[in-house]
Amino acid sequence: MTFLPNPTEPPGLPGRVRLPMPAEIDFCNAAELLPLVLSEVRDRGDRLEVLVLDLTATSFMDSQGVRLINDIRHRLRPGATMRLVARPEGVTSRVLELTGLRRDVPVYDDLGEALAS
Repeated sequence: MTFLPNPTEPPGLPGRVRLPMPAEIDFCNAAELLPLVLSEVRDRGDRLEVLVLDLTATSFMDSQGVRLINDIRHRLRPGATMRLVARPEGVTSRVLELTGLRRDVPVYDDLGEALAS
């Protein structure tokens, strides 16, 4: 089973949740991650305004990771948004660029900016 670190709600930023993602997202764990993330989203209900998936520790992601992000985005309640944080020089950032997902989901280099924007 894939371990998903505990989400955090930054102090002073109600309605925003940071969810750290694992070091690798691929065919081995993407299917397990979806229900874990959606469970965290459901637990927050209408209080969730912004979900920030923190990919800064993710060193590998394939097309299943892109599909995971897209599935999460489409399953958020209306009015809730998703943002991503990824190291600009990392593989994950390059995958987001090559697949065009950056056009649909804002990607930040800095966690603070993603949470505050």
